Amino acid sequence: MPNNHRDESILDLLPVFLAVVDAGGFRAAGKRLRLSPSTVSERIAHLEAQLGVPLLIRTTRSVMPTETGRTLATRVAPLMAETRAALCDAASSQNLVRGLLKLNVTGAVMVDILPPIIDCFMEAHPQVRVEIMMDDQLVDMVAAGCDAGIRYGEHLALDTMALPIGPAHQRMAWAAAPGYLAARGVPEHPSDLLNHECIQLRFPSGALVEWLFERGPQTVRLDPPGRRIVGVDGVSAAIRFAREGRGVIGTFENWLTPFLESRATSRLA
Repeated sequence: MPNNHRDESILDLLPVFLAVVDAGGFRAAGKRLRLSPSTVSERIAHLEAQLGVPLLIRTTRSVMPTETGRTLATRVAPLMAETRAALCDAASSQNLVRGLLKLNVTGAVMVDILPPIIDCFMEAHPQVRVEIMMDDQLVDMVAAGCDAGIRYGEHLALDTMALPIGPAHQRMAWAAAPGYLAARGVPEHPSDLLNHECIQLRFPSGALVEWLFERGPQTVRLDPPGRRIVGVDGVSAAIRFAREGRGVIGTFENWLTPFLESRATSRLA
């Protein structure tokens, strides 16, 4: 059978050298490596030939490292041990989630969708750190150094792999301060909103949040005359406008629920 160790690199031969130094001989090292003593001796000779210096002093009774061999073993052994430990860690991490997860998200998901999801994720994976980059310009997530991103469906690139998170559907709701409704009247039909001050929200893509009303088979879409248009990342400011009586706001129901459920003198105050 041909000897293929001639094709081995110095890095391939170093573990054999370290085993000989540690075991104190070719035979003991061979048992540890499951190699014959002659094979071990040949590989050491090949390593010495590549380095151009003797590494071991061979006698009939013992094998001892030269000064160069001792220095090499002292410096290389910790590196090899650390390499083995790193490889073991990598192999054992297949069922363990750890490290830094960088997310690129739009401001809209930070209102109430993402925080509870992050809490559950970090509780399930205690060795994970999460860094959130909030950017409504819809930058390239990979170019921004992020591992993943959160987008509304309309913003997904064609080659993007996506998984749904959060609610499958988000209902819209419309609200206004009691003082505003007392002065302008309560709309009885969606079309009545065309005669009201309307506060609209705009996605980072430039699209306005759609004002869509559905009841049974009937669907009404409106393009209201909004004088106040706010980006979804500034929804708190938009809601404040409504609370101050500036008009009717149309936005996601879950964003308005805390105000609608409050027991303040004004439902949105």
